[in-house]
Amino acid sequence: MATVNKNLSDYDKTTIPNASKFRFGIVVSEWNHTITEGLYKGAYDTLIAHGVLPNNIIRWDVPGSFELIYGSKKMQEQMVNAVIAIGSVIQGETKHFDFVCEAVSQGIKDLNVTRETPVIFCVLTDNNMQQAIERSGGKHGNKGTEAAVAAIKMAELRKNS
Repeated sequence: MATVNKNLSDYDKTTIPNASKFRFGIVVSEWNHTITEGLYKGAYDTLIAHGVLPNNIIRWDVPGSFELIYGSKKMQEQMVNAVIAIGSVIQGETKHFDFVCEAVSQGIKDLNVTRETPVIFCVLTDNNMQQAIERSGGKHGNKGTEAAVAAIKMAELRKNS
């Protein structure tokens, strides 16, 4: 969980396995495009920095965060070592926020417990746009970076288990 004092982009690069032999899928929500593109850039750049070849990163776009579940499920069928689900849900005036956040988190959890390919939850659930900006490459770093690190570690865990 991110806190005010934690930069999401800070991590010990020496603890990350070499990812040059892995293939990753990234499913990106088109909703809140500015935010999800920032998250994608953080994830993509981190994967590349750890040896992943550009042609071993598959990107699919889906309309919104709710569709990340189906997109991630189909991406798991693409012979990838891990999937990163990228989305951004920002609190509005209705309960829609609560329903989408709950469904997406439960759906991605379900994929992780019922299937072999790990899906990394990179969905911001912020109270306002400023919080989303700060977590997608702003003053709190980039949750996409954190998600890519998790994806590499989970791909390694899957390989070794």
